[in-house]
Amino acid sequence: MKLEDFLLPSSNFQPKHTRNTNMTTLEKAKLWLHESFDEETRNAVQLLIEGNSPDLEDSFYRELEFGTGGMRGIMGVGTNRLNKYTLGQATQGLANYMLKQFSNEEIKVAIAYDVRNNSKEFGKLVADVLTANGIKVLLFKDHRPTPELSFTVRNRKCHGGIVLTASHNPPEYNGYKVYWNDGAQIVPPHDEAIINEVYSVKFEEIKFNGNDDLIEWIGEEQDDVYIDACIENSTYQNVGKENLNIVFTSIHGTTYTTVPKALKKAGFKKIDLVKEQMIPSGNFPTVDSPNPEEPAALEMAMDLAKITNADIVIGTDPDGDRLGIAVRNLDGEIQLLNGNQTNTILTYYILNEWRKQDRITGKEFIGSTIVTSDIFFDIAQKFGVECKVGLTGFKWIGKMIRDFEGKEKFVCGGEESFGFMTGDFVRDKDSCGSIVLACEIAAWCKANGRTMYQYLIEIYQETGMYYEGLVNLVRKGRDGAEEIQNMMKNFRENPPKTLAGSPVEEVKDFKEQTNFIISKNEKQVMNDIPKSNVLIYYTQDGTKVCVRPSGTEPKIKFYISVKDSITSEADFREKLKSLEEKIQEVRKDLQLS
Repeated sequence: MKLEDFLLPSSNFQPKHTRNTNMTTLEKAKLWLHESFDEETRNAVQLLIEGNSPDLEDSFYRELEFGTGGMRGIMGVGTNRLNKYTLGQATQGLANYMLKQFSNEEIKVAIAYDVRNNSKEFGKLVADVLTANGIKVLLFKDHRPTPELSFTVRNRKCHGGIVLTASHNPPEYNGYKVYWNDGAQIVPPHDEAIINEVYSVKFEEIKFNGNDDLIEWIGEEQDDVYIDACIENSTYQNVGKENLNIVFTSIHGTTYTTVPKALKKAGFKKIDLVKEQMIPSGNFPTVDSPNPEEPAALEMAMDLAKITNADIVIGTDPDGDRLGIAVRNLDGEIQLLNGNQTNTILTYYILNEWRKQDRITGKEFIGSTIVTSDIFFDIAQKFGVECKVGLTGFKWIGKMIRDFEGKEKFVCGGEESFGFMTGDFVRDKDSCGSIVLACEIAAWCKANGRTMYQYLIEIYQETGMYYEGLVNLVRKGRDGAEEIQNMMKNFRENPPKTLAGSPVEEVKDFKEQTNFIISKNEKQVMNDIPKSNVLIYYTQDGTKVCVRPSGTEPKIKFYISVKDSITSEADFREKLKSLEEKIQEVRKDLQLS
């Protein structure tokens, strides 16, 4: 059959919003054979239909949605894919919303993109849609980290920002994150209002014919302003920087443009780069996954560290907002810290420096999330500041800053998924500033005859020792999504009675906004945090388990946190072994082994 045999008459063409309709997947796919779509798209859809491809179902059974990180998906044709039309629809909807919100202003939007395949082309496509709607665009000439985009929105007084990235997802993914004029990702009410605008846009209504006269190209000059802000907000003392041995890798991502320059400008002299991984590539050829949360992603950096006798190893994800840090453990071996451990060190150090400088007045706060370690409540209490907690995702920490701006001072914030931010000059997790800070701490520790790992143990002696484990169950496609829904339903209706031998005392359900105190048979209302499909179990001995579907990947996640007291460094190994065994017990109780 020929492509023309699949084409629908123009009068039947309604490729608008197919959500909540009774259309079959095939019917949705055939809408994309209309001549309003370009020939390349129509040919690709025809091949899916003719070949009865299993990808047809996953490409069209739903429409991409905004999760904790915005819109993210596999690249390809279809409503459930990242492509010219889904990106165009999202951008046209955003343009329509901004034109209503800022009707009497010259609207300006900053756009950045990471190293992923098609990101640069997608960035220009998105810019074209905005300029076709009369919106001025500040477009980076080449790859730039997400936090620099967040910084640029406020620094250049933009009304919003867009970054094309899929963070640390596999190479076949890309994504689209929207930022508002405060430099933070969109949150209610803007996110829901934008989504409504997006799904009211018909594909044939997208304005693709851009106006290059409305594009301002930006590059290294903006890097310098951003890097200076990172150093200003992330440094406190100048001790031992010339003697710290650093190994850094961008894992083929965007931070090749910023981090080496920032470290040198901050005064660090001994910086060794993993040269093979400093080459930007959306295929990430030297790793299975460009995720610094995984030790394998830092393997080449750790190998280099053995040669250079490095004190600290650092890696970032493709869009440069997450950072992985590895330091020398008690046996002198390089060991990757988890996100909670890194953030514990950074937060404690910052607050201690603030206390030394008499900057703590009682009106300061740090930011965290519901899936992050509770150690940050203990740290906040020790220094006389508040720990505010939001849903998963840095956009909620950004919202905290905006909500309390002028009333309370934000100090720093982090979440377990290897994200941290120092100060409020960036309104998203920021690897560059965090790396400068981490290296300052490492240099200070080395100058005082210890390691960052030993510093962490000293903090545990003050706060109690926390240890975490994360379990990801991947369930792909429509069947996988249904399985995840059923798992959440089961955990909601049948919570565990004990975990690692300790009775479950509280069940927090953020979807129902309730906290059930089991011993009292009492259900309390929680309405200080927006609804979200998240469950948290607390046991009597302080064990915490959080269960949630990922907002950006086909996964259900289990965050496990256990704790104990520790009195000295000599106790550490024994306590660590005990807590590791406890996490395994929890996994067995949840049937995650």
